[in-house]
Amino acid sequence: MAEETRDARRGVFLRGMKLIGSYIRAHPGPFSLSVVGALLYAGGSIGSTAVLGRVTNEVLVPAFERGVPVSKAWLGGGAILAIAAVRALGIGVRRYFSGMSGERVMQTIRVQVADRYRQLPAAYHREKPTGELLAHMEADVNAAVEVLFPVPFATGVMFLVLFAVISLVVTDPYLAAIGLSIIPTLMLMNRSFARRMQGPVERAQAQISAVSSVVHESIDGALIVKTLGRERAETDKLSAKADVLRRERVEAGYIRAGFEPALEALPTIGIILLLAVGSWRISRGDVSYGTLVQFVSLFYLLSWPMRFIGWILGELPRAVVGKARVDEVLATPITVAPPPRPVALPEGPIGIEVQALTYRLDGVPVLDGVDMEIRPHESVAVVGPTGAGKSVLAQLLVRLDDPDGGEVLVGGVNIRHVEPHALRSAAALVFQESFLFATTIRENIALDSGAGDDRIVAAARLSRADTFIRALPKGYDTVVGERGVTLSGGQRQRVALARALVRRPRILVLDDATSAVDPTIEAHILRGLRGELSTTLIVVAYRLSTIRLADRVLFLHGGRIAAAGTHDDLLVGEPRYRAIVQAYERGAA
Repeated sequence: MAEETRDARRGVFLRGMKLIGSYIRAHPGPFSLSVVGALLYAGGSIGSTAVLGRVTNEVLVPAFERGVPVSKAWLGGGAILAIAAVRALGIGVRRYFSGMSGERVMQTIRVQVADRYRQLPAAYHREKPTGELLAHMEADVNAAVEVLFPVPFATGVMFLVLFAVISLVVTDPYLAAIGLSIIPTLMLMNRSFARRMQGPVERAQAQISAVSSVVHESIDGALIVKTLGRERAETDKLSAKADVLRRERVEAGYIRAGFEPALEALPTIGIILLLAVGSWRISRGDVSYGTLVQFVSLFYLLSWPMRFIGWILGELPRAVVGKARVDEVLATPITVAPPPRPVALPEGPIGIEVQALTYRLDGVPVLDGVDMEIRPHESVAVVGPTGAGKSVLAQLLVRLDDPDGGEVLVGGVNIRHVEPHALRSAAALVFQESFLFATTIRENIALDSGAGDDRIVAAARLSRADTFIRALPKGYDTVVGERGVTLSGGQRQRVALARALVRRPRILVLDDATSAVDPTIEAHILRGLRGELSTTLIVVAYRLSTIRLADRVLFLHGGRIAAAGTHDDLLVGEPRYRAIVQAYERGAA
């Protein structure tokens, strides 16, 4: 067990070093300039001790004994200021480019994570809480990269230590032996600190996602929480998760609180010892006052770099954990991959053909051999019991996910072979849950389509949204709240529909996208779509009025198309369909 623990510690250290190396290789320019600044500071720091020693011997001591020329005093002060300016310049260069290096690495990783989120299928986003996804983008990336910011300084510190040790030995070997005897103790304390910090840091980082998920869920569902009076329950749930995080961070705080005072005290004890021995050696004439001042300054320069390197070692476990959590996202396989050699869709009207489509959700069969064909410009209603897989089928038709088996052909082309942007331009899906961004209605409808005002207004009129939009205080320039909460459910659905229509899709899939709209307005919308829009229309329908407007009905049951035909034909020939329609009629009554 002890051997495994040591291997784990070495593993964390090596992984941390490889991690830092990968960050440096990603953006070597700013990091190199930051190291130059750190080396400039290190050289200035060593130089400052030599200047202090010389000023002590040639200016301060003679000033008390016999006086010195004013010019020499000014020269000594100027030398101190000059070396201070060099150190300040080094600090400025290091901090500026160190910050640039770290921020660029964070940006690179966040872009990679965001790209992977976009590439992953809808199933992944259904399984992962939004709070966890946000934690990966924010807390985990911060934890993974924050260790890089002080690395240029640490690089300069290593050179500082090397120069300081050489200078100590050259200045006085006896005092050097006393001073350097403190360093092994500092190193052992740093090692102990890093080892004890690893566990609490790892557990705290893992707990951040849990807290983030609870917070996001509670805020996102604020209306439900208030409606059901769950404020206390949600508060207790968050308190329980936050308490675990608090305990881990408090444990890490106790470790740090016990470590840092001891680490501060040890160099101070060393300096007191050096002053005592140095004073004795001055009394014997072995060293000068300036030599002792220079020596104490050098030793002080040696003591805090050891603490600084220890801090980096203490941060390595957190960085390794954070990067491992990010790597889990980046390692998630992309199941909906773009085709290596895209095939163009044909021009003009296009239909859809589905062949032997199968799909499992969490191991449970949802679609089991779906076969159907929808002709260009045809209007089709998909009807079925709850849980039959209608929404899943709608998502597969526009390739938000790939089926486990079978294929979907659009215009005779397998959608796996179509370039994603071309498919999004040709086929649009509008969900029941309409998401609007916290911006103007105009921007919500256009949304990167490049559509001008004429197309935006035409799409709004077709979705029967133009009238209520113009009645708003600023019309199309009215800013809606987050997720469009300032609009009613039916208004949000109509704006979302206009957003799809402004792109003039050749295939339009509506997944109960007008459920919150008044039935009369819904009928006007669907008639307008059939009369004014040159598109193949597929509607996942729950209203009898919607079903009757379709050219044909596909009845989805048991994971398959159990029946297809007109509404009247299915009423006569399919008892299960008739039962669902009668249930719809009772619900509407």
